[in-house]
Amino acid sequence: QVQLVESGGTLVQAGGSLRLSCVASGSTFIINNMGMGWYRQAPGKQRELVAIISSGGSTNYADSVKGRFTISRVNTKTTVYLQMSSLKPDDTAVYYCTARGVDGRSYWGRGTQVTVLS
Repeated sequence: QVQLVESGGTLVQAGGSLRLSCVASGSTFIINNMGMGWYRQAPGKQRELVAIISSGGSTNYADSVKGRFTISRVNTKTTVYLQMSSLKPDDTAVYYCTARGVDGRSYWGRGTQVTVLS
């Protein structure tokens, strides 16, 4: 079993920066072999991919955040960050951390609210 806890969401002015954190707890062996990432869900919209990072460090981003957001993973691989810059009101959403194991099972955090004020 893996638990994910997000933090860092807050109110921020448009153009500002913010860093979200996601800490995974559980089996370190399992976590180290998981791909992890961030999704977001704005009011009235479907949950969408923001960024993902593999256990080997490969990354992928949604087109809407390329060049503005950076996903990273610390050496222990149990913490994933999402550095967000040049924030726009359209980035307002609940941001969810996710992790997927080699067995295909996915885990989700409860989310952290990011609100970008225009």
